[in-house]
Amino acid sequence: MSIHIRPEIKALEDTIISTRRDIHKHPELAFDEHRTSKLVSDRLASMNIDIQTGIGKTGVVGRLKGNGDGKTIALRADMDALPIQETSNISYKSINDGIMHACGHDGHTTMLLGAAKYLAETRNFEGCVHFIFQPAEEGAPAGEEGGAELMVKEGVLKNPKVDAIFGLHIWSQISAGQVHVRPEGIMAAVDEFRIDIEGVQTHGSTPWTGID
Repeated sequence: MSIHIRPEIKALEDTIISTRRDIHKHPELAFDEHRTSKLVSDRLASMNIDIQTGIGKTGVVGRLKGNGDGKTIALRADMDALPIQETSNISYKSINDGIMHACGHDGHTTMLLGAAKYLAETRNFEGCVHFIFQPAEEGAPAGEEGGAELMVKEGVLKNPKVDAIFGLHIWSQISAGQVHVRPEGIMAAVDEFRIDIEGVQTHGSTPWTGID
């Protein structure tokens, strides 16, 4: 579906673009998003939004109450980059060697900051909004839980209890100015598994004598 951008949000365009480029220029890997987390927490604090840092190691949560009682909604974005070398010549190219925002999390973080600013300034809603900035979406170090699991275990969906949570992902396959939606899950994550096979070694010339 096509979308209409509110004038109040359109007015934030320059700030949103510059913020996204700043984050893109300084990408950080899973659980190392210290600069990004500080940027996020500083921006939320400037909006007079209650913040909690260090949840899920480098995650940040902002909580904003509306005008009156109601449901609690969570809006979620991821912050980490990928271990990829950026080879573009754009002015805001990554300055961190071997690390790049190649999946769009710089955009996700920036969009959520933009939504937070709009909601903080208007407060034209009832209930509460949780702004969840998640680390380690691209995969945690071996043997560690990812950012989402840690944040949930540490209570990100509580105080008050979250009734519904929404996330999004930018997608180069649709036109600018369009949003594709569906209920329940979309673009689900992968699971890793390992298979151990016990066989019988043999020579390549007699494969029928082995078990591969």
